[in-house]
Amino acid sequence: MANLDSHVASILDANNSDDEDALIASLEDSPALDAFREQRIQQLHSEFTRAKAQKNVGFGNYTEIKEEKALMDLTTSVKYAVVHFAKEDFARCGVMDGHLESLAPKHFDTRFLKMNVENAPFLVTKLKIQVLPCVLAFVNGVSVDRIVGFEGLGYTQDTFTTKDLEARLLQCGVIQRAKATADASIKFGVKKAKKDDSDDGDDWD
Repeated sequence: MANLDSHVASILDANNSDDEDALIASLEDSPALDAFREQRIQQLHSEFTRAKAQKNVGFGNYTEIKEEKALMDLTTSVKYAVVHFAKEDFARCGVMDGHLESLAPKHFDTRFLKMNVENAPFLVTKLKIQVLPCVLAFVNGVSVDRIVGFEGLGYTQDTFTTKDLEARLLQCGVIQRAKATADASIKFGVKKAKKDDSDDGDDWD
């Protein structure tokens, strides 16, 4: 059996009581607890300040980038970035947009970016993007994962949840902690493809 905490033991001896409420009240007056509380407050303050600074430079938002060079600069200047290569009139790209918009405010250490393929001919060729949607995960400027269409997400070809996408991004290390809630796990789906359409996404080239 683990030894009784020395501070708890001393309070029990001093009060000569096994009343838990009295014990908690005594602990609340403890200088040690005050120090811990102050340390925790400082920690939360630092986290809040950092999150606010991150938000001011675009973290916490799902942002569309218009120019290729700006996208390349971003993916190499931040540690974590998720980039959705999309086309506006593709239904599945709209589905992916919904999930990424839900995840962006929950992961302040990662930039969530969108690039219209029509504005990125060089990157589309260099990265060999042929099927949309295409989501690339970058860590320190290096691509660590690629999601083509809805491949590897959910249990069916055409539907998946925000948590499914979050789990995939968590697995490759581009986000750090699972934060998607039940409300963010609503399935976004598209109509089931016809039997003769076996592609996982929209072939646009």
